[in-house]
Amino acid sequence: MKRAAKNRTKRRKLHHAPPGTAPGNILVREDALSPKIRVMEFDAVSLNERELNGISELNAFLSVSTGKIRWIDVHGFGSHSFIEQLADLFGVHRLQMEDVVNVYQRPKAEELSGQLFLISRSVNETLHGLEDAQVSLFVGENYVLTVQEKYEDQLDPVRNRLRQLTGNFKTHGADYLAYAIMDTVLDHFYPVLEKLGEKLDDLQDELLANPSRSALDHVLSTKKELLLLRRIIWSERDKFNDILRSSFKVIKEESKIYIRDSYDHCIQLLDLVESYREVTASLMDVYHSSVSNRLNQVMKVLTIISTIFIPLTFVVGVYGMNFAPIDPESGATLAYNMPELYSPYGYLSVMLIMLVMVVFQIVFFVKKGWLTKN
Repeated sequence: MKRAAKNRTKRRKLHHAPPGTAPGNILVREDALSPKIRVMEFDAVSLNERELNGISELNAFLSVSTGKIRWIDVHGFGSHSFIEQLADLFGVHRLQMEDVVNVYQRPKAEELSGQLFLISRSVNETLHGLEDAQVSLFVGENYVLTVQEKYEDQLDPVRNRLRQLTGNFKTHGADYLAYAIMDTVLDHFYPVLEKLGEKLDDLQDELLANPSRSALDHVLSTKKELLLLRRIIWSERDKFNDILRSSFKVIKEESKIYIRDSYDHCIQLLDLVESYREVTASLMDVYHSSVSNRLNQVMKVLTIISTIFIPLTFVVGVYGMNFAPIDPESGATLAYNMPELYSPYGYLSVMLIMLVMVVFQIVFFVKKGWLTKN
């Protein structure tokens, strides 16, 4: 089974303000992408989709009241001035906009001045493993503002449904659009977990056949990925639970039934993650057992070899003492001093005895089953 050498969860480098910085201080990194603004305005019968250039065009777009639901989708943080103007345009508190720019925030839901602030986290599978990203949402009475760091996202299914005006977009408001965005992000966890399940099955086969160090590294990297997923999904569950239990003004009662369905999805995903974590722990035991079994096989072979040569060494040691059968001074025969040393067939007799001993031991080991792999 071949895998990329760098198949590990990419650790995100956190960017934060220096210690002691005043709260609400918005820090935009120098490598932030230039902003792209896409708007989708729709009602039950029509859809208007276009891209805007800058805050001035967005301000002009919002100044015209049409009574339709608007989705303002911003990708890229651009510059500090752009973020400041965006916050002023939508009446976003500086603390909330600070959470938007500092992109490693746990999923949450909070309401301020009649506007609901939501954070979701998406997960993508890259060449380096799993990589998570933040999706920030501001939900008003008739609009949804989403802000993301990168240009790529997982929200094309929502856009396609809007273009076709299918589903409940015709009869529901901005709160349903916010639900659809969060639910789409959550649905992308299923194929990720499915691939992790297949990966664990392959790792189990590999560990049983060849418990190598590389296989152990892949088990450890999978364990880190599961920890990342568990941390995100757990927070997503808490967020949906807060929405269901709280009386947010922009969330209508008819939309909570759909949010409850997303909450159930979180429970299912957590069950899968916990199951896979148990499998990962068992794979660690499989690795140690396989290594121990291989070591036992080696020790068994060495022990058998040693056992065979121990009696041979004893025989050779006995006849290596070289006690003479005749006293060289008196010429008297010494009856108990190894008369076999001068026997014409002594060497052949000893070699034959040693061969018989080896054959006898091997037959004995085979009958006991000690020479088999099992």
